[in-house]
Amino acid sequence: MYKDAIMDELRQIELDVVEGERRLAELEALLIESKRLNEDTTKVQAELEVMRRNQLDREQQRQRLLWLLHP
Repeated sequence: MYKDAIMDELRQIELDVVEGERRLAELEALLIESKRLNEDTTKVQAELEVMRRNQLDREQQRQRLLWLLHP
């Protein structure tokens, strides 16, 4: 049962990681386009930094779950 709970959590975090990567790509494209148009990028850069930290947290959680399954 313990392994099933970890697998459920791992499946969810995998989906979250994929969604995070998609969102990061969108923000990076927005940043590039904003720079190209000489727009203020302060807000996009701040959001991108937060998203990168969140993504790192998700990836670390995924690694922790994988370690629990395969110590």
